[in-house]
Amino acid sequence: MNRIIAISICFFGSLSAVAQPTSGVATDDDLQLNTITTAVPFVAITPDSRAGGMGDAGTALSASSTSIYWNTSILNFAESKSEISVSYTPWLRQLTNDIHLSYLSGYYQLNDKHSIGGAMRFFSLGEITFTDDQGNVTREDKPSEYALIGSYAFKTSPKTSVGLNGKFIYSNLTGGMVVAGVTTKPGVAGAADVSFTYLNDQAKMFGTKGTYTFAATINNIGNKIQYSNVGSNSPGDFLPQNLKIGNSFLAKFDAYNNVVFSLDIQKLLVPTPPIYVLNDDAEYELAAGKTNDIGVISGMLQSFYDAPGKLARDEAGNYIQNADGTYEVVSGSKFKEEITEINIAFGMEYWYNNLFALRTGFFYEAPNKGARQFINAGIGLKYNKFGVDISYLAALKRNNPLANTLRFTLRMDLGDGGGSNVPSTESNPE
Repeated sequence: MNRIIAISICFFGSLSAVAQPTSGVATDDDLQLNTITTAVPFVAITPDSRAGGMGDAGTALSASSTSIYWNTSILNFAESKSEISVSYTPWLRQLTNDIHLSYLSGYYQLNDKHSIGGAMRFFSLGEITFTDDQGNVTREDKPSEYALIGSYAFKTSPKTSVGLNGKFIYSNLTGGMVVAGVTTKPGVAGAADVSFTYLNDQAKMFGTKGTYTFAATINNIGNKIQYSNVGSNSPGDFLPQNLKIGNSFLAKFDAYNNVVFSLDIQKLLVPTPPIYVLNDDAEYELAAGKTNDIGVISGMLQSFYDAPGKLARDEAGNYIQNADGTYEVVSGSKFKEEITEINIAFGMEYWYNNLFALRTGFFYEAPNKGARQFINAGIGLKYNKFGVDISYLAALKRNNPLANTLRFTLRMDLGDGGGSNVPSTESNPE
């Protein structure tokens, strides 16, 4: 038990060093609010209660049916040959009571090297009243979105694996109603996920034997979405393309006690909105950053260096222009803003006798990029081939619409054992 406490302190200490603002990290005074928005954000919502109880740090967690969302490549290291699960999340309960996310997923190991899987995600926005320009009710509707996912994973060596997901995304937000004389339509997109896993079940940390996992994924690589036919050259909206790099360590202390530590670094691969300024001709011109009217692949690459930073002002509060007409940017603010686009997720899970689990975690997003900052807690129960997970989200700021979010997941093991024979985070050590 002393080793459990020692490792926990070291892990939480390293997280605090990363997450707490320092003199070299941007704060609200250094940078303006500049959040990155995308279409269909529902495909990036954590669906399951296990990772949802660990600060959304699920990229390198041991394989389960919900790994199709986090990291398909790890399915080949699953302890069970097959599993199916269903998850339910009442969403934004601080604002309304009829928005929810449902998620059904499952996988099957074909043999020691190949696995397949699938998932379906459904997001209901509840009942919405549409009105015209004068505020008159035109009709009632229940907008919804869904995504269908097919998965395949294959081992490239005894310790490495690669995974691929194919997705069909359908987003019907308006029901085809006419807005400002324009007929809207559902948005449709095709997308893909690519994932990689390295797993070493003979690792050691602070003298404790365990399993170390490194994983990396790029999610939602796909076409832009359009919700009308106006303008064939309209740029459309980016999908929430996301890079996630995860590390986890399963510490096996004895026959009854296992602890998992998980750390994720996450970044949207979507262009940062530039800054436009109204010039003397009453027209908006690009003052800092780069245009986001570009293609998908170009946007993914540009997302690493396109932060506009903060425009410099003189004592009168006016923007400072250089001799060539360009606008001066505060020194170092571009790099600071790029750093703030990286989110940090950390989680810890304790299992007793493969029957009962306690979880907690922390998620940090910079104030100028959305300020999602919360602590999670969760429990897991397992009996025979059935399991249930429940998680709770506690927001760190008042009036956060994500506060008090609950997630529920039911799992059923359909197999007697996988082909890899790799210990999972829920198995007893030998």
